[in-house]
Amino acid sequence: MDLSQVKRVLTVRSDEIGDVVLTTPFLRELRRNLPDAWITLVVKPATFDLVELCPYVNEVLTYDWNTLLPSDCGNQRYFWQMQQHRKALGLALRHFWRRRFDLAILPRWDADYYNATFISYISGAPWRVGYSEGVIDYKRQLNGGYDRLLTHALTERTLKHEVERSLDVIRYLGGTVKREGLELWVSHEDEAFAEDVLNVHGIRFGKLLVAFGPGAREPKRMWPLANFIELGTWLKSKYDAVIVVVGNQGEERLGHELQREIGDTVINVVGQTSLRETSALLKRCQLCVSNDAGVMHLAAAAGVAIVEISCHPKNGSDLHVNSPRRFAPWGVPYIVLQPDTALDPCSEGCDFARAHCILGVGVDQVKGAVAAQLSQQGEPRVLERVR
Repeated sequence: MDLSQVKRVLTVRSDEIGDVVLTTPFLRELRRNLPDAWITLVVKPATFDLVELCPYVNEVLTYDWNTLLPSDCGNQRYFWQMQQHRKALGLALRHFWRRRFDLAILPRWDADYYNATFISYISGAPWRVGYSEGVIDYKRQLNGGYDRLLTHALTERTLKHEVERSLDVIRYLGGTVKREGLELWVSHEDEAFAEDVLNVHGIRFGKLLVAFGPGAREPKRMWPLANFIELGTWLKSKYDAVIVVVGNQGEERLGHELQREIGDTVINVVGQTSLRETSALLKRCQLCVSNDAGVMHLAAAAGVAIVEISCHPKNGSDLHVNSPRRFAPWGVPYIVLQPDTALDPCSEGCDFARAHCILGVGVDQVKGAVAAQLSQQGEPRVLERVR
């Protein structure tokens, strides 16, 4: 494959917030290697706001891979896939085929739950590059036969961070990588929103702001809210810190509980901000304490030190989808706290539908990690609360 012949590129990243954030170095380096190419990025609607202002792509399209089926539907998996394919065909009819893409790229290494491989196939691009269905066992089980939809399948199985995985695709294509750092693309309006939030709460220079990310896409990744409350109360008492609680729509209860229990030192914006507005607020914090979730990766992209509370046990598989070896914060100082061992019956990773293995991470452990991170900080980058 000769990159000099590539004029139009499709990149499909239809997965979650953290995945998209970890792909920002890939988008930058793809543009650097293809300065004159037309680059189209496909994401799901929930992450559009995050990449809307990306300077490295010519257009951002949305594809909603999720679909609802009638309750009386017989073969649910079959009809779900047919609905996904129907949506993908509509996207191709409206946008893809007139673009005449030369190359379609799938940066995702893990299993494709998001119909991205089919999207790349139906795009009509003669070159379709992604990671093979055989790189990990459960991907082979879920995505058996998907390699037939690719023209070039990467077979790398070695343990790597997901940022490195996506950048390796550029190297595979014959390109080079100069920088690996994450990026955020926010507007002046987003920055003004963040300033207004702090001004409304009377925050001025010299105050320590600590972000909390108490939510997560799966309950098993959520450290008990009572633990966050105890941690926030301790931060208020010991450091006179202001807690900025961020999260997605549907997680509002978490913010309300933290605000009620800790008091007026909590700025609760859970479910009230766009991803870019959340990012602008995180840029003004010195530390983020978060579950393994998109908030953590947004904070890392904002240059904020991280304390991550992971559900993944230390004796679990390093290749597991919850493994910090694959998804740790990138490019910033961080401490990951994990349970020492998996709780029965878990082994490779936590398999419960509720908080389970993560209960092995104690509040005192997190306090110690927070104190260690704050001891490395200089003067607070924001603000002193007007009393």
